[in-house]
Amino acid sequence: MWKSTVFLIFTLIVVPVITFKFDVPLTELQLTTLHTLLYVLAVMSALTFIVSTITDNYSQVDKLWSIMPAVYVWIIAYYSDFEPRIVLMTLLVTVWSIRLTYNFARRGGYSWKFWTGEEDYRWSVIRSKPEFRKKWVWMIFNLFFISIYQMTLIMLFTLPALKAMGSDKPLGIYDYILAAIILALIVIEYIADQQQYEYQKEKYRQINAGNVDELHKVGFTHTGLWAYVRHPNYAAEQSIWILFYFFSVIATGLWINWSIAGALLLVILFKSSSDLSEEISSKKYPLYQKYIKEVGRFLPLKKKFKL
Repeated sequence: MWKSTVFLIFTLIVVPVITFKFDVPLTELQLTTLHTLLYVLAVMSALTFIVSTITDNYSQVDKLWSIMPAVYVWIIAYYSDFEPRIVLMTLLVTVWSIRLTYNFARRGGYSWKFWTGEEDYRWSVIRSKPEFRKKWVWMIFNLFFISIYQMTLIMLFTLPALKAMGSDKPLGIYDYILAAIILALIVIEYIADQQQYEYQKEKYRQINAGNVDELHKVGFTHTGLWAYVRHPNYAAEQSIWILFYFFSVIATGLWINWSIAGALLLVILFKSSSDLSEEISSKKYPLYQKYIKEVGRFLPLKKKFKL
């Protein structure tokens, strides 16, 4: 786990620096906007660290994951004087934000006591590992990875909107095609999360009733989209932010620019996150290894899962 953490923090520093070095300098307006974004980032990183440390609930960043991207793009839209392309990008992120916030809320992620709510089960698993049992070690991990790294990543994958500011290329057909595909991916995310929610809800209902059918004895979601891809929601999520980057390509004409860093780092994070989830699931569910062998992680490269 430490190796993965160090690698992620290293890439957080190296990838943006390298991509920024080989790109054109920011305009004065972009720099001003970036300063505001960094100020918001610093405040929110400090807040998540303080609240999680005091409450011993380490899902504070999770609560903000679906909210802060919309905050960042609306700030960018404001500074751009609501340029048409930036407004389109902002509306897409807002739709994404509403859907993901709803999904997190119905799973118990929020409470009127904002510092409480359900904690991601993976944090307790990580805390139980020998290398994290010392309180000061966990505090360092919480500060640099959970609070700073993840909050920074959230800002980074919204920065194609900053890069697209001030473009002399008007909104066109390629922007609308990208927007349509992103909306389709948001629908796929909704379907995948809904299928998982319904499966888990019914599983626990049957467990409580003392009569679990064969479908739900498996223990993990493996029907619908999940029969073809092990993480259809993750696949759609990564695709959304990779496509979001291409708005900056359309605006600048540069296939590679510094705002690609967020999408690249997000892909790396989802790889590590899914590794951890699958490690836990493999220990809990006897059929999960069969599931891994038969079904692709993010792409339907193998075959449909069958019991």
